[in-house]
Amino acid sequence: MDRRAFFRLALASAGAAATLPRAVMAGAQPGTAGPYGAIEGRSPDANGLLLPEGFTSRVVAVAGQPVGETDYPWHVFPDGGAVFADESGDGWTYVSNSEVFVPFGAGGASAVRFGPDGEIVDAYRVLEGTSANCAGGPTPWGTWLSCEENIDSLGQVWECDPTGARAAAALPALGRWRHEAVAVDPDGEALYLTEDDPAGRLYRFTPDSYPDLAAGRLEAAVVDTGGAVTWVPVADPSAASGPVHDQVPEATVFPGNEGIWYHDGTVVFTSKVDNRVHAIDLEAQRYSVLWDGASTEPLGGVDNVTVAAGSGDVFVAEDGGNMELVLITPEGDVVPFARLTGHDGSEVTGPAFSPDGTRLYISSQRGPTPGTLTEIAGDRGLTGDSRNGGVTFEITGPFRDAGADSSGAPSPATTIADAAAGRSDAESGAGDDGDGAGTAVAVGGAAVAVLGAAGAGAWWLRRRGGGQAGEA
Repeated sequence: MDRRAFFRLALASAGAAATLPRAVMAGAQPGTAGPYGAIEGRSPDANGLLLPEGFTSRVVAVAGQPVGETDYPWHVFPDGGAVFADESGDGWTYVSNSEVFVPFGAGGASAVRFGPDGEIVDAYRVLEGTSANCAGGPTPWGTWLSCEENIDSLGQVWECDPTGARAAAALPALGRWRHEAVAVDPDGEALYLTEDDPAGRLYRFTPDSYPDLAAGRLEAAVVDTGGAVTWVPVADPSAASGPVHDQVPEATVFPGNEGIWYHDGTVVFTSKVDNRVHAIDLEAQRYSVLWDGASTEPLGGVDNVTVAAGSGDVFVAEDGGNMELVLITPEGDVVPFARLTGHDGSEVTGPAFSPDGTRLYISSQRGPTPGTLTEIAGDRGLTGDSRNGGVTFEITGPFRDAGADSSGAPSPATTIADAAAGRSDAESGAGDDGDGAGTAVAVGGAAVAVLGAAGAGAWWLRRRGGGQAGEA
């Protein structure tokens, strides 16, 4: 692929308001090395990971086995995750979902707490009694929103305390459907939620009293053929009168919506059925496509996503295929960053950076594990002898522009009780973008979006001044 493999946006043919603009890749070909160099030709490390030169990996947790020197067995089928800085600022916590579908109540979420040097200090449960906990997202007030990918009328979002000190709480106001992931916009004081369904929509939840998520307005996105985004209300988020997506037939379908991440005024999200990576500039309410899905090389099976705050690099995890974590850079590269070997039938999940941006956590959801999982079958509702319960890794190396908070959560983190009291970074003024100064280069091309200073067709995440995490 050309080193500057920019994306051009073209207007879709005339049609319904829900028709998406199509993205056309400009001269995309395999082979770009990207900012870290190619992984092709390199040998897997001792953990089976193909990584760029200078990067190393370690196994953090294996399903059914005690985490580090703790006595806590890691959960089965690790999925979405996020990192939270300790209140002391000396360590951090990685929270991970457990995507166990049946029987109900066999999923939940766990956490691993790390010390200032990355040593494992503790591991414990933060959510019990839920099912099919797929992805989710961190909040600016330091909690984890865990999403249940249950059938339409059952799946909901749970707010969890990463420290495990307070019980998790359901958030019915955010609707009931096959929840996949959620991202919080601290400037607009709204949440953006994906729906893992062939008829999935993208939703926006605006709390009545941010950051309290007990009540608010739920809407679904409509993208017109020019890329403008508007929102239509959902009458019955509880789904008592019928599936939520059926209540908004005019809303744009993002088939099989997966991960979503907020970064400097933009939400980036994926949809697996059409293998696309999407973005919305929230201030301009403009939609664009970062990866049009026409090819699965080098990116196929799009799923979880995160953004490195310092560089604006988008990391997209693959569900299946050749098990890669693929990088989409602001310069236009789309390149494999890491590949898991010997993990056939699994998927890459849970990408999340440590607060300083030097460590990246990922999991192989059904990766090979030593021994058997029969000892935890009773606890997690599993039957039989499974050797593929999942593995969680840490990747360390010279990530560019490391040092900015890439975790998606503030430092220091606060708790659910603090959020309820209204003490959040968002309310205290952090995240105020002032006059909006800074480098503002969005998706460019055709008549759909603003042309970037680096050239038409280049996509860059907006970089806004005024104290945003990851500010240049």
